[in-house]
Amino acid sequence: MTQLATFTGQPTGGEGVSYEEFLRLTDGMHAEWVDGEVIPGVAISRTHDNAHNFLHHVLDGFVGDRGLGEVHRDPFQMKTGPGLPGRAPDLIFVANEHLNRLHENYLEGPADLAVEIVSPGNASTDFVDKYREYETGGVGEYWILDPVNQTADFFVLTEGRFARAQADSEGVYRSAAVPGFWFRLAWLWERPPLSKILPELLAGPPGEIAPPA
Repeated sequence: MTQLATFTGQPTGGEGVSYEEFLRLTDGMHAEWVDGEVIPGVAISRTHDNAHNFLHHVLDGFVGDRGLGEVHRDPFQMKTGPGLPGRAPDLIFVANEHLNRLHENYLEGPADLAVEIVSPGNASTDFVDKYREYETGGVGEYWILDPVNQTADFFVLTEGRFARAQADSEGVYRSAAVPGFWFRLAWLWERPPLSKILPELLAGPPGEIAPPA
């Protein structure tokens, strides 16, 4: 495969790389496409990777059990709309009614849920650039998780703008985009065994009656 470094930066002539060419040249590599430039992904930390793997298993397990749609992870691409960058969120959820937006290697249109896990040095991209792009592109719900500082920010698209959402007083967050999905914030940092939390997750949030099997 052609080395990604060949295509980074602004190409000669100022025309940039088309998104179609970007998909072909990177072919599943960790990279993003912004204003015709290929932005290579940076190495992630062990803490980032652990949080990523844990949440992927939890979310994918729930979505698969309920038959709600599909979950994909970086480097799978999301191109929310014309004139907007091609990003590779750490996780995306696409509901059944929007599966027609999925191509073999990218999502053409907004995800119902996009998740970014903060790494040292990329917080401004997640909180400023991607926040604005995902809001403009119509992503239904956006989570920014910081496993180092153990913070979680949740935003739900409301009348075209992101509105902040909160966990309840017991530290339980209920997703607006994934029907029935909830979790305890502490799980993100403690990463308990999936065999322990999945039954609780599938039974429903505390104080609620579990849905019929």
